[in-house]
Amino acid sequence: MTRPQDPGFFTRAGEVCDLYRHCPANSVVISVDEKTAMGARSRRHPTIPTAPGRPGRVEFEYRRHGTASITAALNVHTGEVITEELPRNDSKHFIRFLHRLDTWINKELTVHLVMDNGSSHTSKATRTWLKAHPRFVAHHTPKHASWLNQVEIFFSILGRRLLRRGEFTACQDLLDRIDLDAGTATILRSPTGGPGTPSRMKQPNHPSRTHAQ
Repeated sequence: MTRPQDPGFFTRAGEVCDLYRHCPANSVVISVDEKTAMGARSRRHPTIPTAPGRPGRVEFEYRRHGTASITAALNVHTGEVITEELPRNDSKHFIRFLHRLDTWINKELTVHLVMDNGSSHTSKATRTWLKAHPRFVAHHTPKHASWLNQVEIFFSILGRRLLRRGEFTACQDLLDRIDLDAGTATILRSPTGGPGTPSRMKQPNHPSRTHAQ
């Protein structure tokens, strides 16, 4: 395994993996990260599907319609995913997402938050917010080991199933397709619903593929 010489690597990796294997009592384990700069593109000519004796044909020229970014949170032990459009990848928008998680998740649960060492995850503003919300317990993956973050599996599925061959007429079309592709889930929703209920609250069609092995 290629890794930096970090004396705490195995300790931090073991802490994260143990959360995946054993959810603490009265808790929920949430893996969170951003997927940025997803291209909304449409091909200049329609794709010709495969047929007996004929391979599929995909036009190589395409039109660009901008890019879209999302923040996603995965409930590691149920496979549920919340996604939200990310206008800008900074502490302000990450804290806004954490605030909404705080609203949506049952107040009686401790939230074990698994995330990498991105600047918006480790900024002074984010640390201050987490300190003011003690039910959120942050667990950072080791440096250069963001692949330990389970939400990356959801992003991989999204890329293979939707982004690689998908065609989108606009950024909003791309975001709507992400919603449609993910499916519907409700367990992370606040029991009272109300104004804080998320508009993007989704579950992969194959949730077992997002579980820790």
